[in-house]
Amino acid sequence: MNWVESLRDDARLGWRRLRNNAVTSAAAILSLALAIGACTSAFRLIDALLLRPLPVAHPERLYGLGRLPTRDSWEYGEFTRLRDSVAQQAAVIAISFAERVDLTYGSDDAMEKGHVQYVSGRMFSSFGLRPAAGRLLGENEDAPVAVLSHDYWSRRFGRDPRVVGHTFRLADRIYEIVGVANAGFTGTEPGTAVDIFMPAAMHWGVGHEWSVFRAFAQLEPGMEAGPVRDRLDAALGALNSERRRNRQVLTMEPAAAGASGLQRNYRLALAALCVLVALVLLIACANVANLMTAQGMARAREMAIRVSVGAGRFRLGQMVLVESAWIAVLATAGGVLFAWWAAPFVVRMISAPDDPARLFLSSDWRVLGFGVALTVGVTFLFGLGPALRVTKGGQVGNLPHFAPRLLIVGQAAFCFLVLFVAGLFVATFERLSNRATGISSERILTLYTVTRKDQPPAFWTQVMEHLREVPGVEKVALADWPILDGWGYRSSSIAVDGGRPLEGGWFLNISPALQEVMKMPLLEGRDFTENDSGGVAIVNSAFARQYFGGANPVGKWFEGSPTNSGPRRFQVVGLVRDARYRYLREGFLPVAYIPFRRDGGLDRGTFIVRTVGANPMAMASILREEIRKARPEFRVSNVRTQQELLESQTVRERLLAVLAMFFAGVALVLAGVGLYGVLNYSVVRRRREIGIRMAIGAQAGRIARLVTLDIFAMVLVGAAAGFGIGMGSVRFIQGLFFEVRGTELGMVLAPGAVMIGVAVVAALPAVIRAVRIDPAEVLRAE
Repeated sequence: MNWVESLRDDARLGWRRLRNNAVTSAAAILSLALAIGACTSAFRLIDALLLRPLPVAHPERLYGLGRLPTRDSWEYGEFTRLRDSVAQQAAVIAISFAERVDLTYGSDDAMEKGHVQYVSGRMFSSFGLRPAAGRLLGENEDAPVAVLSHDYWSRRFGRDPRVVGHTFRLADRIYEIVGVANAGFTGTEPGTAVDIFMPAAMHWGVGHEWSVFRAFAQLEPGMEAGPVRDRLDAALGALNSERRRNRQVLTMEPAAAGASGLQRNYRLALAALCVLVALVLLIACANVANLMTAQGMARAREMAIRVSVGAGRFRLGQMVLVESAWIAVLATAGGVLFAWWAAPFVVRMISAPDDPARLFLSSDWRVLGFGVALTVGVTFLFGLGPALRVTKGGQVGNLPHFAPRLLIVGQAAFCFLVLFVAGLFVATFERLSNRATGISSERILTLYTVTRKDQPPAFWTQVMEHLREVPGVEKVALADWPILDGWGYRSSSIAVDGGRPLEGGWFLNISPALQEVMKMPLLEGRDFTENDSGGVAIVNSAFARQYFGGANPVGKWFEGSPTNSGPRRFQVVGLVRDARYRYLREGFLPVAYIPFRRDGGLDRGTFIVRTVGANPMAMASILREEIRKARPEFRVSNVRTQQELLESQTVRERLLAVLAMFFAGVALVLAGVGLYGVLNYSVVRRRREIGIRMAIGAQAGRIARLVTLDIFAMVLVGAAAGFGIGMGSVRFIQGLFFEVRGTELGMVLAPGAVMIGVAVVAALPAVIRAVRIDPAEVLRAE
């Protein structure tokens, strides 16, 4: 009880001291609040995206199946082979990549967006899910039925149980809603909240043998992962032999937190973000330690009196730690408020323009535990040094003269490192955003269109001709998918004029005039005509360089596989300028464009429209209706502008650039405050020396150099250390950069120049205070 009473008294004293030093305390609390808030925001994001287990039964027994090299997707037929090979040891589940599509519960005028996922029916029972209404999908479900997620049911239908039995149309197929899943489960892709689950057998890619499914293995009770992996690997080996393809090795990784593209794309980015916020936190703690050092000088007499009247060293250390705890607790409270706003702000930033990310940033026991641990850690980080000093010597102010300077070296090193990395991220975003694409994205609208069954090429041409007559439309073309939307098809090999097969190139089915719509100049030969069918191709310059040695390929022949069927022969009739194919980060891939015609017809394609007006999205609803008028069996599934597709390629880089600049700004402010505190402390500590020097004739310039020379030297030493750390650590996050090197002169000079500027600004008040010292007053005091 005596200890509790002493703790209470120290808390009261600490609070009074904070109020008496309101400006200094507010600066310390604000700087720590920004740093703690940034750390808490980063942890909330990491927890929601990478750490939090899926709300399913036994997530620790869930594994994601992939295959080397670099594939994590499967065809439906491959999934069934894997499922049957371990039927008694594990439940193998097929779950498609979540898609954001257009669907309607009424007419085409009432189209709305929804995230859908095609899953094998065993997912629900293996995950321990229960229906909140109706029923869930059966194990071998292959009818057009659907199950709503509880989240979507609540948002869209207000939890109305009468929704069971209603229907909706997706593309040209009618689905019946048979049930609602229980609360909490919104799919296996963190960052995407799935609205509707449908049978895997209904996926549009099943009949085409496309790899559109992720595969998960839920181990049965008592089973080990090793034997299951061996059986699955043997099944994959048999598939490799049957299809005569190169050896693929099965991978089986824990997937308790699910699997998503957002995880893959942002795992390294979040790690880099954590390092940045940790550096900002260290700078803030060094700042507070410096401020407490400056305050401690004024308390030397107080501490001496406390010791003289019998205060124990432990009690003095406790008093200093309690004061530090007040600062840490108040800073944490401010940091929590900052994190409450910042984490959702970051989620909005990582959202693609046409596909917003949804992360559930709940404040569970992990976030609470992190906050408590952070508060305790920060308290000891900046408060333990002064507390130990008290217990050893009895005075807070009696610190070695080099201690604040060591803190300045650390601050300068961390600040330079933050600025250095921020510069690399900003340069990456600028260079990637301004990278040449080879196409024109202005006034381009893409309308992804599907049909219930294959339609003859003549019908697709009829719709295209109809769209060309719509007012406001300049040009129209047709392709499998839009350029730069991430999709692509690669042939297993390319053979020129019957020669040795070479590494495969890429294919895209297009209609005549696509080059005109996308402004891809025709360099040699001709465009397609309506009479061209399967045996001709237009290739880009990269294709000509790789397979024809850079010679003019027009009139020559090559052999490749534009679909999963066998190789076909093509004669090159045209050569176009290089254009990006899938991603901005990729180089110019070797692409062969072939006529948009297939035996048996087509059931999906993308109309690419160049509009007259500057805002192509204004034509979206009109063109959707015109497509349905031209052919009632055609349905538009998704509408996006080409500019949206382009911007979605730089979402991660934009996020890192903005956050890095924000943290760089915070680090600069904190470093400036820290420099000011140390310089001010130095002037107070050396007031007698400065007064005597001025009395014997020292000029203002000499005094300014005396006050700042050591500190500027410490800043330069810290900057050099920060540069060395930066050059050593950049290689670990090299994958986040694009055409940027840390050795570039601008990347090194810019943070150094900024830090020198901040140091000059921070030094001015201390220099002014030093040169205004009255020598006579100092000598009278002596």
